[in-house]
Amino acid sequence: MRLKFAENLTEATTLIEQGHVRVGPTPVKDPAMLVTRSMEDFITWVDSSKIKRKVAQFNDEVDDFDLLNA
Repeated sequence: MRLKFAENLTEATTLIEQGHVRVGPTPVKDPAMLVTRSMEDFITWVDSSKIKRKVAQFNDEVDDFDLLNA
């Protein structure tokens, strides 16, 4: 929630359980995973996530290469 990936804790838990979030290279599906301060920089959306595509589309950051993989 601190990084503004979700508006509330319930939504954040749902996104994690559905596999939309990764820490480093590995996707996370356990909402109870302890994330240290040094790991916070490596929290991103999974590449295949629809949410990642929607956020990129909203911010006008959609790349032609990303459209081919959609």
